[in-house]
Amino acid sequence: MPETKVSRAERQRQTRERLIEVAAQMFLAVGYAGTSLDKVAVEAGFSKGAVYSNFAGKEELCMAVLDTIHAEKIRLVQAVFAEDTSLESRLKSFVEWSRTGLGEPQWTALEVEFAAVARNNPWVASELVKRHREIRRLIGQLISATIEEADLETTIPVEHVATALLALGAGLGGLRALDPKIDPDVFGVVLAGLVRPRREVRGDA
Repeated sequence: MPETKVSRAERQRQTRERLIEVAAQMFLAVGYAGTSLDKVAVEAGFSKGAVYSNFAGKEELCMAVLDTIHAEKIRLVQAVFAEDTSLESRLKSFVEWSRTGLGEPQWTALEVEFAAVARNNPWVASELVKRHREIRRLIGQLISATIEEADLETTIPVEHVATALLALGAGLGGLRALDPKIDPDVFGVVLAGLVRPRREVRGDA
């Protein structure tokens, strides 16, 4: 019995991963509106029932796709800042990553299109808010660890820096999706401008 349960759980996990993989390809290729659960099921080799046994609907499936994309983006950013190099070198590496990591036309278009769904879907709106808050938290942790290691401080509270960087990244991504000639160096410039050498705390003479 335990082996049967594990086997079923594993099969369901594999089915879910396959559906997310296929849905990601379709959402990115033809957009949210152009993708149907029927098409995802057929392309993945499953019945529509298999889709509904894993996801409540297209909104939940798209959210899972975006979660996968975000997780990979965050992993890559964390890898850049985990490099055993100077802060300046890590910033350069981050800017280089942003040239392809920000403003991918298909990803940006899907983000914008799905965000529009939130206007009429309270569940989507609340889920996106939760995810944005989590991303800001992770950015804040990354900033805090980096400036502590480099003996720096931020010119504004870390949580504000995290919010500003997330907004800048989203906006810059959208612009670069339309105009690839926009230089992503602005991201590194702004980030560098938000930190400074740590000031010594001096007591009264």
